[in-house]
Amino acid sequence: MQLTQEQLDIGKDNFNEAVGFSRRTFIQGAAASGAGLGAYYFGYKALTGDRVRVAFIGTGDEGSVLINEHPNKYMEVVAIADLRPENRKKAFVGDPRNPEARMGLVRKLGADDAAKVQTFDDHKALLAKKDELGLEAVIIAVPLSGHHPVAMDCLDAGLHVLSEKLMAHNITECKELIRKAKSNKDQELLYAVGHQRHYNVLYENATKLIDMGLLGDIRFIRAQWHRNNSFPGRDSWRKTVWQQRQYGLPEPNDKEKSELDKKAKEFGYNDMDQLVNWRLSNATGGGLMAELGSHQMDACSIFLGKVHPLAVQGYGGKNFYGVSDVGSKDKQNDDRDIDDHIYLTFEFPGPNYHPENNPEDICVVTYSSMNSNSSEPYGETVFGSRATLMVRTEKDALLYKENGGGSAGGFDQRLWVISSEEAGAPVLDAYETSGPSPAASDAKSGMGEKISRGYREEMEHFCYAIRTGNFKGPKEGGLRCNGTVAMADAIMALTANLAMKHKKRIVFKDAWFDPTSDAVPETDPDVVG
Repeated sequence: MQLTQEQLDIGKDNFNEAVGFSRRTFIQGAAASGAGLGAYYFGYKALTGDRVRVAFIGTGDEGSVLINEHPNKYMEVVAIADLRPENRKKAFVGDPRNPEARMGLVRKLGADDAAKVQTFDDHKALLAKKDELGLEAVIIAVPLSGHHPVAMDCLDAGLHVLSEKLMAHNITECKELIRKAKSNKDQELLYAVGHQRHYNVLYENATKLIDMGLLGDIRFIRAQWHRNNSFPGRDSWRKTVWQQRQYGLPEPNDKEKSELDKKAKEFGYNDMDQLVNWRLSNATGGGLMAELGSHQMDACSIFLGKVHPLAVQGYGGKNFYGVSDVGSKDKQNDDRDIDDHIYLTFEFPGPNYHPENNPEDICVVTYSSMNSNSSEPYGETVFGSRATLMVRTEKDALLYKENGGGSAGGFDQRLWVISSEEAGAPVLDAYETSGPSPAASDAKSGMGEKISRGYREEMEHFCYAIRTGNFKGPKEGGLRCNGTVAMADAIMALTANLAMKHKKRIVFKDAWFDPTSDAVPETDPDVVG
């Protein structure tokens, strides 16, 4: 959906106007909070006492982002571990391609403190030194296939775990992780997963507007993450194995390459090439649905009250990449085995859904991801009977009123929120003005000048929960994305993959979402039979 700059500005002002009306007192308190916006929004506080001693396992692209965002007031980084020499160097010096998003420990901590951080070439060597390090917790950002084995080793070592998403490579592994965290002989361990939209103030406020009913009846949400990697050299997911030069490291000789391949095999990879390009292999990754779509289906389920979907169907294919006899005129030759185009349709229960008495109370959520066109920014659009909400690139939210109800609507109309006795709740109205109201300006400042994607807040809350011993779930004020919540996100993504693979509509089962049940979609006869 292409909007003019003026329409974009109006949509942002409209969103802030609605947030300012709905959360005025809260926004003012958040802006004045000495603990920071995240602590005020998400219910944790500044630490009292020592920081939590943490190690980062996996310091590639995502691990470097987490290092960049790690909360130094809550967390003391004592070690890093990674199989790749260039990633270990990157953890300290940052990424020269994107130094602001991945600045490295030297810039983050200062040279003296960074020098105290110990380095290991795998997580097992790190765990052997955990007592000497005084290690309490780990942040895991290894390839998807490594999430389960690395986390299990860390839980066995008595450490709290915050793992990157997707939770695991299959749902059997997800359930094993939840059970392992609870069964530690000394104490229950904290296990969390980094679906950071749970800690993004933009999504928090967008969900509040939906919960108020300002959007009206929601029957459709469209989510997409489109990119164009079709030009030679533009595919960010196809990487060369030996990237040491850009980090000041010499390219390894044949013997050193052989040793690195041997190291990769030790931890479940065919060779170092598969480790570097793990996202392109179904054996090590989960495709576009796991890497991108899981974030957005998580957001859609949050908008709908964190309900579980009812069914999913869709198409996935290697429509652009692949080996072609005709040549690059039809396809860009590439031996990846993940799909480069996926299109999914999910059915979610509406607010009054009942399988027998009201089975048609459904909200449809569509998701698409492609590698050959990027004309739309990634994000989610929520279509309500009274208004449309767009969240774009985790940074901006736009709100537009529907035309009707006694006032105009559309992309060119500014709006305000009024209390309506007739409607029994606040409703939107349009008005003529040239600029945002003071309430909209207050809401914008109360969310911070630069919207945080939630990485820092999820790590702050993780450390706070460790120090306070609060292992409760999100409904009780605990971590917003614990193992059970994260498993539901994994079930959505991995069942979507199964629907595309088997070319069928799959109905979700309640037992899949129950950590105490052994039922899982990947072995269910209704799915794979």
